[in-house]
Amino acid sequence: MLKNYIKIAFRNLTRYRSYTIINVAGLALGIAICIVIFSLIRFESSFDNFHSKKDRIYRVLTEYHHADASEIFYGYGVPRPMPAALRSNFSQLEKVAPIYTEGNDQILVLNEAGEAVKKFKEEKGVFFTETSFFQIFDFPFLAGNPSTALRNPNDAILTKEIAEKYFGNWKNAMGKSIKRNNEDVLKITGILADIPSNSDFQLKVIISYGTSYTASFLKSTDWDGTGTSFGCYILASPNFSASAFNNELRAYSRRMKSPENKDSHIIQPLSKVHSDTKTGNYSGKTMSKQLINILWLIAGFILLIACVNFINLSTAQAVNRAKEVGVRKVMGSNKWQLRVQFLCESFLIVVASVIIGLLVAIITIPFLGRLLEIPVILDVLSNPTILLFLLLLTLIVTALAGFYPSMVLSALNPINALKNKQGTRNRKGVSLRQGLVTFQFIIAQALIIGTLIIIKQMNYFNSQPLGFNRDAIVNIPLPYDSLANTKLDYLRNELLKIKGVQKVCFSSNTPVEDEIDNWSTFTFDHAQKETDFYAIQKWTDHEYLPTYQIPLVAGRNLRASDTTSEFLVNETLVKNLGISNPQDALNKEISMWNGNLKGVVVGVLKDFHDRSFRRDLAPVLMSCMKRGYGDAGIKLSMQDANSSINAISKLWGSTFPDFVFEHKFLDDKIESFYRQENKLAQLYKIFAVIAILISCLGLYGLASFMAVQRIKELGIRKVLGATATSIVYLFSKEFMILIGIAFLIAAPIAWYFMKNWLEDYVYRISINPGVFVAGGGVALLIALVTVSFKSIRAALANPVKSLRTE
Repeated sequence: MLKNYIKIAFRNLTRYRSYTIINVAGLALGIAICIVIFSLIRFESSFDNFHSKKDRIYRVLTEYHHADASEIFYGYGVPRPMPAALRSNFSQLEKVAPIYTEGNDQILVLNEAGEAVKKFKEEKGVFFTETSFFQIFDFPFLAGNPSTALRNPNDAILTKEIAEKYFGNWKNAMGKSIKRNNEDVLKITGILADIPSNSDFQLKVIISYGTSYTASFLKSTDWDGTGTSFGCYILASPNFSASAFNNELRAYSRRMKSPENKDSHIIQPLSKVHSDTKTGNYSGKTMSKQLINILWLIAGFILLIACVNFINLSTAQAVNRAKEVGVRKVMGSNKWQLRVQFLCESFLIVVASVIIGLLVAIITIPFLGRLLEIPVILDVLSNPTILLFLLLLTLIVTALAGFYPSMVLSALNPINALKNKQGTRNRKGVSLRQGLVTFQFIIAQALIIGTLIIIKQMNYFNSQPLGFNRDAIVNIPLPYDSLANTKLDYLRNELLKIKGVQKVCFSSNTPVEDEIDNWSTFTFDHAQKETDFYAIQKWTDHEYLPTYQIPLVAGRNLRASDTTSEFLVNETLVKNLGISNPQDALNKEISMWNGNLKGVVVGVLKDFHDRSFRRDLAPVLMSCMKRGYGDAGIKLSMQDANSSINAISKLWGSTFPDFVFEHKFLDDKIESFYRQENKLAQLYKIFAVIAILISCLGLYGLASFMAVQRIKELGIRKVLGATATSIVYLFSKEFMILIGIAFLIAAPIAWYFMKNWLEDYVYRISINPGVFVAGGGVALLIALVTVSFKSIRAALANPVKSLRTE
């Protein structure tokens, strides 16, 4: 019996080829989107899940309680005494691991004589930590002992990939030496297996904690200072209560800090690190739970749209197959048999759609990986999760898409069917099919409107003035060693001799940063206590303002100096001090670092955007400190920028022969702040196009149904003198009403969700009616084109054929 059902189902599907192709295409697209989104979410949800003790691993966070803000801010930087204090004072912790990183590390590979034979630049991935780190996390060793590999200062571990890059064969790396930043000579004592891509610890070089300046961290007693570079992870004992520990840690840290410092510390489970977009992590990549839920919704809605198409097209075919159903019923078929028959047809279509959708997903997954810069793979055969997902998807889609059409077709009256009277019922009113098409366009229009708002916000980021000049400025990391520091004056003079170089400045970083800013409190005008707010601290030379064209509202620029004696502050800092007139802040003393750093305010800067548009303006103070410079900002003439950069590269090579030359335009850096938003905008564009495409297939299905249902009506109208134009209008009018209803529902839904999304940005666009008009207009135009194709064919049909048999 089953064989017969399948054979007849296959014959019916091949007979109605166009119907089958449209159904398979719509379902395949929907299923492909589901598979792609499932693969993406599965990858993003798997970060650091491979650690055997993952449920007991936490990181320590700092709660920043700013006096001028009601919201509490979190950071993963902690005070340097924190790891030792946790070991000594909290018995419920099994292991504690400090972790420190800076970025932009220069690595020299040394031969047996201690001479550099290769040089590399590692933008990220160089960490300082202790052996306890490998007792907390499961990063397997290929060589060396995890318990002793970082036992001594200047010990280092490489990953297999990095060892092969440095030494050719990782087995040759053990016992060899490398030099970091032209200062620290490190001995290779261990080799790690390559780090999985789904880990927020993308380790490359791991150095023993206590090497170089981290030795001073072991002696630090400063509980007030924190920095994003220094963090701490813990392994809790079984039956550990995180909430009780947080209360203890808050109380302990407040006792250790100075009275005016209201900050405290808590712990965060490892499972939440990758999804914490506000706090971030060492990889710099996150995906929020909210975004994952949105992707699930999009996948579900697009699949529903595809199922709606199936239902519409199947019920549209009911008229064509009415006589077949009538004959079957007269010959003795009951409703159950007919339903099984039609469900078999649905199952064959779904299976074909799953296979095609899987092929489409396999083809598009690499494109998605490149777009999102993540190594998403679709390992169908080796992963039972995906196979189970596809099986469940097949059964669910068959049930969703096949149940209603099978009920409709099996319920046809055999007498009416054989008399060809099945198309005359329920034409008036809002039918289920019309409701389903409306539902499709609610989703499609909401996606279109949302995508337009995201695009507008991205354009706002790119066009909004930042308060400084970012055009044609190239930034180059400076070596950190003391010898390089003595060459800065020579370097500036030589750079200015290069054709096309207009300005040169040295600083700790650029005017706008999103991760590496240093924050500090300070004492203003001999006050008894430090400020109750933090300020961004930048070390800059006297050419910083001219290079970036940052204007002053009071006072003057810094004088040339190698050490701190003067300060520049911005308007926000002055306002936070309660000073309304910027002139009143001039010549007041600023003292930092327990009075070890002092200077007077000589100028007030006009506020500029020091961070991304997600955040409000922060207090900023600047001062000269030559040993703190880590970046060269070079203003170029764009007439021949490439030749200027080539000349700069040659000069860099001769000035710093042991360092790799690397440059980045400031424009590109600012654009990278919104890389995730830009990727998601591209993704939403794709989803919106697919949603509207599948919805148009649904419109075509309903138009086909109505064309068949009203074929005699159209024939009579044409005989009575109706023009093709009036018939097209009559046809299109009903669909335009459906699109209008969908728009009225989609607009407030899109407004609500996009308003919440925009609230993540302090600086954002306002949602104006034009976006909704544009989104609705696009959907209306596409729908008109789709309906017109079918309605024009119906209007041009010969009325004699439709009226020949009655």
